Amino acid sequence: MGLKDDLERYREVGEERRQDLSEFIQYGDLGQSRGDEVKIPIKIVNLPEFAYDQRDKGGVGQGEGAEEGDPVGQPQPQPGDGEEGEDGEPGEEGGEHEYYEMDPEEFAQELDEQLGLDLDPKGKKVIEEKEGDFTDITRSGPSSTLDFERLFKKGLKRKLAMDFDEEYIREALKVDGWGPATVFEWAREQNIPVSKAWIEDAYDDIAADEKSTWSSIEEMEAEVEKVDTSTRIRREGVEQIPFRREDERYRYPEVVEEREKNVVVVNIRDVSGSMRQKKRELVERTFTPLDWYLQGKYDNAEFVYIAHDADAWEVDRDEFFGIRSGGGTRISSAYELAAAVLEEEYPWSEWNRYVFAAGDSENSSNDTEERVIPMMEEIPANLHAYVETQPSGNAINATHAEEVERSFRDSDNVAVAYVTSPEDVVDAIYKILSTEESE
Repeated sequence: MGLKDDLERYREVGEERRQDLSEFIQYGDLGQSRGDEVKIPIKIVNLPEFAYDQRDKGGVGQGEGAEEGDPVGQPQPQPGDGEEGEDGEPGEEGGEHEYYEMDPEEFAQELDEQLGLDLDPKGKKVIEEKEGDFTDITRSGPSSTLDFERLFKKGLKRKLAMDFDEEYIREALKVDGWGPATVFEWAREQNIPVSKAWIEDAYDDIAADEKSTWSSIEEMEAEVEKVDTSTRIRREGVEQIPFRREDERYRYPEVVEEREKNVVVVNIRDVSGSMRQKKRELVERTFTPLDWYLQGKYDNAEFVYIAHDADAWEVDRDEFFGIRSGGGTRISSAYELAAAVLEEEYPWSEWNRYVFAAGDSENSSNDTEERVIPMMEEIPANLHAYVETQPSGNAINATHAEEVERSFRDSDNVAVAYVTSPEDVVDAIYKILSTEESE
């Protein structure tokens, strides 16, 4: 076993990590990744292999410190070995790791498979018209695009409509006293599609002594079996198919509009004094994978980051995911800023919009009911979401998430999720994205 086996196992471990992102999302070091690159840690596995001892000891090598009479193959005590409680420090070095790198598009695909999602982004702006499948039909075109199958079906349909049992008509011409005119009228009554000219030609070909073979048409019908078209074609085949130029159709490609899938994601986080470290970590652990997922799903993804306490201000990505806390709380200030930014820079007619907010659900008195909920109703978006992060469960005054959930109970574009520990993060992400998926 050697390098080849190591690499093979490395790939297997990497595949296992790609197929199960839950552990990474919940407990991984998300800071190792950037906005455009997701780095999944994988443990390097050192596989055992045989090696020759370079020291020439002669005989059975028992190693240094071995005494006469010691069993062969018995490992000898080494410095630092010992029972629990004896001298020796526990190992403090972590195992060696490498990272499997995936771009956001691959991350989104893996997360779709992991959670059973399949979010289909909506394109707004037409950026290209291209040829699709040859599904449209026209009356003219190059011979290479002639729809021969369609032409054949048209000809065969006409053949079936025009076909008749010729021998049956000839027998009718042998009825005593019947001529072409009488047989033609009889054939029309029988819905037999035969022309008068064909009957006249057939009558001329019949010998004179055969023209009184049957005393009446009733006798002929009783003695001669009429063979239907489908039976005759199965038995004899089709000699000729009557193709006509007016039946020709030519295939040409359907014109497909390629739409640019633009998305703007507004991330809002509470940085008031009540947002302690554990709450902040849960916000970051939820928002980061959502950012990667939506960036992977859309052609053009832009992000707006808003922090707020009693007031709101726009920040960059690095500051958003590392910001500290302080001040009071007024969540509506963030929605006021979000509405202004979206209206000015990201019109609803051209952009898919996601507005994600997170905090500990603590808000100033009546702000949720009087300001936040009306503004969420007024801001058009594919999805509004609020994530409550309360590590110890709901505080007495943490009511914002419940009020939003109660108000939008029947809405199909508002999601509320509760995160009390890293174990809740994947479920929260699923709830948010599956709400948008069902739209």
